[in-house]
Amino acid sequence: MRSPLACRLLAVAFCLTAATPAFAQLSTLRITEAMSQSGTTGTVTADWFEVTNYGSSAVDLTGWKMDDSSFDSTRAVALNGVSSIGAGETVVFVETSSPLTVIPDFQSFWGGSAATATIGSYTGGGVSFSSGGDGIVLFNSGSAEATPRVTFGAATLGSTFYYQYASNGDPTTSPNTNAIVSTVGTVDGQVTYLSANTVTQNIGSPGTAINAVPEPSTVALGSIGLAILAARAARRSKVAA
Repeated sequence: MRSPLACRLLAVAFCLTAATPAFAQLSTLRITEAMSQSGTTGTVTADWFEVTNYGSSAVDLTGWKMDDSSFDSTRAVALNGVSSIGAGETVVFVETSSPLTVIPDFQSFWGGSAATATIGSYTGGGVSFSSGGDGIVLFNSGSAEATPRVTFGAATLGSTFYYQYASNGDPTTSPNTNAIVSTVGTVDGQVTYLSANTVTQNIGSPGTAINAVPEPSTVALGSIGLAILAARAARRSKVAA
């Protein structure tokens, strides 16, 4: 007969283990920042969004796409110029059909973390962000949603939105706060700054994100550990009997 402690541990281990496959349905990528209304017009300040890999291994982006608030894979457009995102890496995707000129202009406009960031592009009908509110999701090569959806409301001219995520290791968790409007300063390790362009400065942090959350494998390892503890407790209870 198992002890009450062993039963409780087994129950917890079962719940965590059962939840793990659901965790695996999404990648370890999170959308961590978005710009829907730059303080200037022109290609150097096009719409853009940022993606961070909170996992412990690289994610292959071959065949991946993005869509805005329709969250519809049939309307999604290809992500270009970035073949994979390394563990802990943050990359930016700019909306443009002329990446060879727009990306260097973007890096020059922002300076700071953008100057050294990996930057890709996307373009197509119906994916420009509305300054009145919109959303973003990524689809993998099989057209399955591969990131939690993010949304944002009406834009503050010249300021990005950024997101932070729950620290429980569950990659299905959507941002644990609403979209945060960037102001110059530091929030939970996220440092936002004025762009290098001194004529019409924008506020954001392209190329950096709030501190990484525990990787999903932590949850799986935790369930294994609990299962081991439960088994040991059950054995001790049997010997004692």
